[in-house]
Amino acid sequence: MSSNYRFLIADSETAGERDERRRSAGKSAGETYAVTLGQMAPGCAVTIVTPCDPGWRAMTLAELRYDAVFLSGSPLHVYCDTPETRRQIAFMRLVFVSGVPSFGSCAGLQVAVAAAGGTVRKMPDRHEAGIARRITATEAGRGHPLLDGRAPVWDALAAHGDEVERLPDGAMLLATNAAAHVQAAEIRSGRGVFWGVQYHPELALGEIAAALRRDAEDLVDAGLADSPDHVEAQAVLFDQLHRDPNSRDVRWRLGVDDSVALEDQRRTELRNFIDHIGTAALRG
Repeated sequence: MSSNYRFLIADSETAGERDERRRSAGKSAGETYAVTLGQMAPGCAVTIVTPCDPGWRAMTLAELRYDAVFLSGSPLHVYCDTPETRRQIAFMRLVFVSGVPSFGSCAGLQVAVAAAGGTVRKMPDRHEAGIARRITATEAGRGHPLLDGRAPVWDALAAHGDEVERLPDGAMLLATNAAAHVQAAEIRSGRGVFWGVQYHPELALGEIAAALRRDAEDLVDAGLADSPDHVEAQAVLFDQLHRDPNSRDVRWRLGVDDSVALEDQRRTELRNFIDHIGTAALRG
């Protein structure tokens, strides 16, 4: 079914990070979002902007005439006071003022949290790399449209070493797990409503394999793997599952079910967001 949606994607990577991700995964984080949205809403018009870049010209309210804004993941550390983070947070504050519905994953969630007055931190002695396990809907999340179709407990693709420390006042915690207290949330600020997740519903399994390879040294340093070879072995399993999502052997070795293996189930939150664009649920 085709759509005439106009989507704006804010790629939260720097130029160097975009190039590195293209070399390893074929696309920048923003480009991944564009491909995914094009598949989910055929006919949509997508614009990608890069607020982290030094030459970024801040948008005006008049320019934010879109049906929705999406914030990508990235290695951005929101708690570091740098020109890149300041520009990204300023962009998100304008989105909140505009009232345009917004969605973000991983660093995208963290940017929205900081823009609305919450805090983000480095995860203390923890890391989620590959799969976020046993994500559980809160009481509020069980009735929230972002999580329509989710089981009470599920796994999801994830790759992050930072986490939301404190949600902004008035935000709604929708899902949590043992590794990161905030796995999904709704944030209202100004005229805007943001739905976000700490995990990655926009990614393909092969992109997680590429992320593991990019972060191999950090994963060894964090004690998640004994050596880069062990990280590579895990990445190979994600590549294999990408090629054959129904492989019982690989599913067993990774310890995953349909919620991770099947693309349609991985994209649940994105699909729910797109389905609710324009409704009262996503208008401040």
